Amino acid sequence: MVQSTRNAPPCPFEKIFPSQLQRDDAFYMQLAYNLAIDAWKVDEVPIGAVIELGGEVIASAHNQRDSTCDPTAHAEIRALGQAAKAIGDWRLNHATLYVTKEPCPMCSGAMLMSRVKRVVFAVSDPKMGCLGGAIDLNALPQVNHHLEITRGVLDKPCLDLLQAYFKLKRTDD
Repeated sequence: MVQSTRNAPPCPFEKIFPSQLQRDDAFYMQLAYNLAIDAWKVDEVPIGAVIELGGEVIASAHNQRDSTCDPTAHAEIRALGQAAKAIGDWRLNHATLYVTKEPCPMCSGAMLMSRVKRVVFAVSDPKMGCLGGAIDLNALPQVNHHLEITRGVLDKPCLDLLQAYFKLKRTDD
């Protein structure tokens, strides 16, 4: 694996330590948010993803495009691969994927293809989001599977994290 030679700007955000007693959308999104902070600390775009099945986390990842030199190493793609391996099936039809930013075309397509039951995302992406932001792949009538979508969970902290990262990156360049 090739390591990035770039220097990550210092991350001013603290991780959140949610109570294990209430495993709701906010709980799982807080775990994804923490992964986004981990991504920042290794100079990756701060996006995190968690996949839950039956109340348990079966996969979690953050972006690793730069450190792996792999254009497909988005948090969602990495988490989908982990989840399929964890359950021994590519069909994730009872799983919920939580991600800190609306999925791109590649990730949205992978979620549809893996039959994820539900997707929860924090920040909408009007430029590249494909679950309602720029376009909605889930709304295509010819698609043989449709996702349940929940938008805006923990959107303010996730948006603040993304905006701060890019603001610092632009001043460093």
